[in-house]
Formats: sequence, C-alpha cells, structure tokens
Amino acid sequence: MSNRTLEIFFQIMAVILIGVAAFFLWQGNYDGVFVSAVLGCVSFFLSFRFRVKERLDVREAERLERELARENYKGDLFEGEESEFEIEDLELDNQKEKVPVEK
Repeated sequence: MSNRTLEIFFQIMAVILIGVAAFFLWQGNYDGVFVSAVLGCVSFFLSFRFRVKERLDVREAERLERELARENYKGDLFEGEESEFEIEDLELDNQKEKVPVEK
C-alpha cells in the first residue's frame, strides 16, 4: 500500500471511531467513549505521520538528485568558478534562515 492510501485509510478510521465515541457518549457508556476517542486520535495522528513521511521522501529524493547533479557538474568547472548548484544552495539556505542574499 502506498503512503497516500494509508493516509486516507487512517483518516477514515479516525472519523468512524470519533463517530463511535459520539454514539457511546449518547448511550452513556463512558469507557467506550474513552477507548473510541483514543483510538480515533491515534488513527488521526497516524494519517498525519504518513503525510509527513511522504513529504520527507519527496524532499530527500530532490536532495539526492541535486547532489548527483552537482557531482556530475563539478568536472566541467574551471578552477575558482562557482557552479549554479552552489549558488542555488546558498540561496535556499538563506531563504530558510530568512537572511537576505548578497549579490
């Protein structure tokens, strides 16, 4: 199963379990409310975990792609010349730190 499928599955489970908790609350079964609400919260956070994991996997793949491109490009530079990848990395780092880029 893909991360997206698991994310949707746990979101659906969270909604169902919170609905079950509401039913137990209406029936006056407070032990059932607690168990269902806890499991619903766990399902919600698991769905959130799969969403974050997917984003991290995409970010890691982009980072590896940039590193591979940088390694392949280094051989084409003259001594003392900066590559466009180094400039791009500096700009990305400065954006993360919210420091203006010096030109």
